[in-house]
Amino acid sequence: MQWVHNHINYIEFQAHDLSAIKEFYTSVFGWTFVDYGPDYCSFSESGVQGGFAKTNTVIVNGALIVLYHSDLKSVKNKIIRSGGKITKDVFSFPGGQRFHFKDPDGNELAVWSDK
Repeated sequence: MQWVHNHINYIEFQAHDLSAIKEFYTSVFGWTFVDYGPDYCSFSESGVQGGFAKTNTVIVNGALIVLYHSDLKSVKNKIIRSGGKITKDVFSFPGGQRFHFKDPDGNELAVWSDK
């Protein structure tokens, strides 16, 4: 798959019960799922790639928009220079690395890379 810099690439939701959420979206919309351990699953057949992360906290804003960029260090520095705030530093996950940030108005997004 060819990913494009600075495009929305993935949407991540939170869920309290991954089995129940998978059953819901499968029965209602026909989505299919792949599990990545007990706390994460990805979905397809939705028009955009995405996943559900298990959480035990109250879900306030359950959607996380994830952009793609091959150079995390470069785009992270641009975010900081432009007034954004890093909320979760770079971390690894199966398939790549990512970090989270808030824009100047407080919207939280993430940037990932397969590099």
